[in-house]
Amino acid sequence: MISKKMEDAFNKQINEELYSAYLYQSLSAFATRIGLEGFANWFQIQVQEEISHSQKFYSFISERGGKIKFLQINEPPAEFGSPLELFELTLEHEQHITKCINNLMNLAVDEKDHASQIFLQWYITEQVEEENNVKTILDKLKLVGKEGHGLFMIDKDLSTRVFTPPA
Repeated sequence: MISKKMEDAFNKQINEELYSAYLYQSLSAFATRIGLEGFANWFQIQVQEEISHSQKFYSFISERGGKIKFLQINEPPAEFGSPLELFELTLEHEQHITKCINNLMNLAVDEKDHASQIFLQWYITEQVEEENNVKTILDKLKLVGKEGHGLFMIDKDLSTRVFTPPA
């Protein structure tokens, strides 16, 4: 059985994950609009990942006898700056999600909820990977600056990303 505190916190995290999907969908739409289809693809894969992350929370709450409660999802921004700014925003957002996951782990420890601690460990590992992937792209974008050929090569590289469902 999941405690009411954990249930409420996990329902809030479902909202965070779904907002993330909305944000990445918006970033993808913007990238498409400015002709960066590879960037758009990368963000579309992020959309799929975030939805799958929300589904994992949904399933975990259900398996533990909790109640799912969907919260209102905020509207993401629709206008952005340069490709560099897209990924600066992405890193900032992923750092926010990392903080949320860490807060959930702290709550699980306080609640002595070992099942939730084990469940959350996957997300902690995932967030390390998420932040590292974004930092790698940011580093490349900073190297090429606004130079078109380098940006084209990064766009082409990002177009090869595919969705791998979490285990």
